[in-house]
Amino acid sequence: MLIHVVTSGETLWQIASRYAVSMNSIISTNELENPNQLVVGQALVIPKPGTTHTVKSGETLWSIAQKYGVTIQSIIQASQLTNPNLIYPGTTLFIPPLTHIVQPGEMLWQIAGRYGTTVQAIISENQIENPNLIYPGLRLTIPRGKPVIEVNAYTYQTSEEAVQSLNEIGYLLTYFSPFAYLIAEDGTLNPVKDEAEIQAARSNHAVPMMSVTNFTSSQAGSNVAHTILSTPEIKEKIIANILQVMDSKGYKGLNIDFENVLPADRELYNQFLQMAVDRLHPKGYFVSTALAPKIGPTQSGLLYEAHDYEAHGRIADFVVLMTYEWGYRLGPPQAISPIDQMRRVVEYALSVMPAEKIFLGFQIYARDWKIPHVKGQEAETFSPQEAIRRAIKYGASIQYDTKAQSPFFQYVDEKGQGHEVWFEDARSAQAKFNMVKDYNLRGISYWALGYPYPQNWALLKDNFTIKKLI
Repeated sequence: MLIHVVTSGETLWQIASRYAVSMNSIISTNELENPNQLVVGQALVIPKPGTTHTVKSGETLWSIAQKYGVTIQSIIQASQLTNPNLIYPGTTLFIPPLTHIVQPGEMLWQIAGRYGTTVQAIISENQIENPNLIYPGLRLTIPRGKPVIEVNAYTYQTSEEAVQSLNEIGYLLTYFSPFAYLIAEDGTLNPVKDEAEIQAARSNHAVPMMSVTNFTSSQAGSNVAHTILSTPEIKEKIIANILQVMDSKGYKGLNIDFENVLPADRELYNQFLQMAVDRLHPKGYFVSTALAPKIGPTQSGLLYEAHDYEAHGRIADFVVLMTYEWGYRLGPPQAISPIDQMRRVVEYALSVMPAEKIFLGFQIYARDWKIPHVKGQEAETFSPQEAIRRAIKYGASIQYDTKAQSPFFQYVDEKGQGHEVWFEDARSAQAKFNMVKDYNLRGISYWALGYPYPQNWALLKDNFTIKKLI
C-alpha cells in the first residue's frame, strides 16, 4: 500500500487517477465519510499492490532494487522520482509488486513454491474465486514475505461494544485483553462481565488475556500496591482469585499492570511477578506485564522507579511498553506518542531484555486541547476519524511533525476558542510499524479498542503477518 498526502486543490478523482486505483477503493480503505471533502495535509492510504521502503544510510537504488527483486526503473516510475540520483536517508520509495505471468501447464502450488509464498496468499492477494481456473497469460501479483508478529489489544468498552470490535478486527489480533480486574487491598477482584467478549475473542482465534491492575482513573493505587505486595497472605489470595477467574472463564494468560508503585516496593513487586509465574506456568498459563515508558534505569518518578525493566524482562514471558501519554490529557498539547521518545524507551528496553519479549505500545486515539493551555485543563479524547472530521469542519490544514512523526492542526471554534489537536494517521502508524521491523520486536499492543482508525488496520495487515496461537 501507498500513503498519499493531500495537497491544495486536489480531488479524490485526481488522486485515484494518479495511482490508477478506483475512488471507491480509497473511500472504503480510509472509511471516508464525504469523499468530496478532503483537507490539505490529510494522509490517505492508497490500496495499491506493493510496499514502501524508507531509504537508510548507504543504500542505493540498485541495492534496493536487488533487495526486492524489481528493476531500478520500476522503482523510479512507481515512486515518481524526478531525480533518481537524489535519494537520501529518510526518503520513502514505493516498491512495485512482484508479478508473474502464468505459463501453460503451471499450477498455483508451483508458482507459490517458486516465490517462497503460499497458495492461499496468492489467492487472497489476487482475489481468485476459483483457483482451479487460472489460465496461461494471467498476470498474478505475488505477495512478498512479511514479518510475523503478535498483536494485543486492550479494551475498556462495554461487553457489547467489545464484541463488535472483535468481530470487525479480531482476525488481526493474537491476544485480547479486557481492562481490567481491579485488585482491592484485601486481595479480592472486582467482578467483570466479560464472558461474551472472551467468547468473541476465541471465535476470532484471539487468545483471551486477563488484565489485573491496582489503580482507577481517580486513585493512583500506590497504597493498594503497598498493602498487597507487603502482605504474603494477600498475595496468596490474589493469585488464588486470579486462577479461579482464569480457570472458570477460559483466560489463557495474565497481564499485570501495577502502576504508581512506591519506589521502596520495587523488589516486592519483582517478587510478586516471580510468584505469579511460579504458580501460573505449571498450569500452562503465561504471564506478561505492562511497563511505564522508561529511558534509563535511574529515571525518577512514581510511575517509573518500581518498574524494573531487567527483572520484568527476565521473569515475565513478555512485556508491554506503555509508549504513549507524553501528550497527557491534563498537560499541555503535544504528540501523544512521539516516535523519538518511543525509540528511546525501546532502546533502553533492548539493553536489558531480548527483542522477542517486547511489545510496542500503540495508542489509537486523538486529543483536542484548548489553547492557550491552562494548567489542569483537561483535553478531550476521541478517535482519529473524529480528528479528521474536525479538521474538515473548521477548514484546518493538517501539519506533520517530522521529529515526533505525528500529525496535528489548530482551529478556532464557534465561540472563538482556540484548539490544538494531535492524532494518529497513516504516516504515524507506518512510522511505528517501521520501528517494530527495525528492532525486530515481538509485536504491538494497542490501547485501546473503541476509537475508529481504519487506516491503522489496513496498514497493519499490509505490513505484517499476524501470528495466531489458537
